[in-house]
Formats: sequence, C-alpha cells, structure tokens
Amino acid sequence: MMARKPPRSHSRNLRRMTMTLFASAQRWLRASRPGFLVVSLVAAVLGVVIPQACGCGWDAPAAVATVLLAVLTHAAVNLYNDWGDDRLGSDAINTQRLFPFSGGSRVIQEGVVSAEAMLTAAQILAIVVVGGGVILAARSGPGLLLVGLAGLALGWAYSNPRIALMGRGWGELAVALGWWLIVIGADYVQRHSFSAIAAVAAVPLALLVAAILWAAEFPDAQADAASGKHTLVVRWGPRRAVWGYAALVTLAHGWVGAWWWVDWLPSTAWWALGAAPLSLAAAVALGRHANEVARLRPAIALTIAAAVGHGVLLIAAFVAIARMR
Repeated sequence: MMARKPPRSHSRNLRRMTMTLFASAQRWLRASRPGFLVVSLVAAVLGVVIPQACGCGWDAPAAVATVLLAVLTHAAVNLYNDWGDDRLGSDAINTQRLFPFSGGSRVIQEGVVSAEAMLTAAQILAIVVVGGGVILAARSGPGLLLVGLAGLALGWAYSNPRIALMGRGWGELAVALGWWLIVIGADYVQRHSFSAIAAVAAVPLALLVAAILWAAEFPDAQADAASGKHTLVVRWGPRRAVWGYAALVTLAHGWVGAWWWVDWLPSTAWWALGAAPLSLAAAVALGRHANEVARLRPAIALTIAAAVGHGVLLIAAFVAIARMR
C-alpha cells in the first residue's frame, strides 16, 4: 500500500514558516552587524592560544564556549548600541553614513525592527551571555565573572542614553577596555588564572579595535554633533582627530615592538607588525579626506583590516611557539 502524501496545504504552511523564520534570522543578523563581530572572534581566539604557547594545556570545549560567548556579547552590545543611538536620535538624522561601516544597522530607522524589540533582543542576549558565563566560570574559576561583568558594564555604559560614554569622549577608551577584557577572559578560561603576558599581548589589538570606532566617527560627525553626541572627532574636529588616530595606531604597533624587544612577547611576535602598513595607509587616507565623507570608506576598511590582520598574525605567532614546545 502506497504512503499517502501530505496535503498541499501542509507543505505550503511548512514552506511559509521556514521562509518566515529565515527572514527573521536575516533581520536579526543584520541588526547585530555581523561584519564587525569578526574582531571579537579574533580577540577570543588570541586569548585561547596564548596559554598554549605557555604550556598551560588545552580545554577545547571551554575554548569553543569562550569564542561563542564573546561573539554573542558583541552582538548584544551592537543591538543595545542601535537602541541607544535611536534614543539619542543620531542615526535618524545621519545622512552621511557609510554603510556598513558607520551609522548603525538602520533596522530601526527603516522600520524592520522596532526600538522596543531591539532593546528586548539585547537584554535576552545579555541574559544568555551571563548564564553561559556563570557555567563557564564554574569550570574555569570565579575570576571570569569579574571579567564578564566588567565587559557587560562597559557595553551598557557605552550606549545607555543617561551615561552614553560614546558621546562624552570616552567611547574609544571603553571599546579598548572591552576588547582587552575579551583576550584576558579567554586566556583565564584556559589557564584558570590571570596572566601578565595576556594583559600585555591584548593591548595593541584593543587599541586597534578602538581605532575602528575612531575612524567610523568621521562620517558620522555631523549627525553626532547635531544630536549632542560629542565623540572625540566632534570635540577635536577632523584635522586634530586625524593626528589622534595616527597616535593611537602608532602606539598599538609600537607596543608590540617594544615588548617584543624586551622579550616579554614571544620571539615570533614581530609578525604582528605586518599589519602596520595597513594602519599607515588608513592614517594617510584619513588625513587626505578627513572632510570628504564620501571618500572615507577605504580608510575605515583599512582600519578594520589592520585590526583583524594584527590579531591573526599575533595568533599565528603564539601558535608557532606552542608547536615548538
């Protein structure tokens, strides 16, 4: 006896449900700004491999959980930032944004997701991250709770309309500290204690991630100023901000060279200096086109490439040392 085929209406309903779920996933993926999540991925992986170079063992399940939680934390912060910018009104009046590098995801302004839904999604992700962090801390040690709570506090204070570190000239510092903590936390999970080598190695990546925010503030400066969001680029003006950007990336790459020279970083750490030309090119592009918003896209792209490139090269440097052990 032949099996009966399901009614066509059931098949149509299943397809409709699948398409709806896929469309919803696409909306939220876009809202999380996935292109920027790679910097959290790189930071977490860096923190995971540093202990391997020190011979501290390898906890693969914990490593996977660490990377996932770092990316989810970044996604939650991005969602909350879009909500905060909507409350301030900066994204709504931003006509000079350079998608996808600046001006937020725009899903609220385009009516794709409501501001209330954005806030709720950020809160749900934060709860998931806290729950996962507690479980991971039970495996690795209570110090991870301090790192995680500090990171969430920075993400909250960065975008909360009442505090808004992003609009008080403290945004870059908050971002640098946040990504520094990702490396510190990932290292802690593997070695079950804090380490000076991770604290030192995390600094240049943290500074280069802050440089991404700095570069993205140039095209947003007009809208930020109009909405009372006084970023460093708004406070200093484009020309002075270019010099500030150049000083920041110079410090980042110089940090690697200095600590490598005094043998605090592994002998292969100089590889990370391979990303320095990208930062130089970005600084030159910013200097040439600081007042020409439409021509700033290459500078921002180069800044992102420098941060990711530095992180990947430093990961390779630590992996090479681990394989020599």
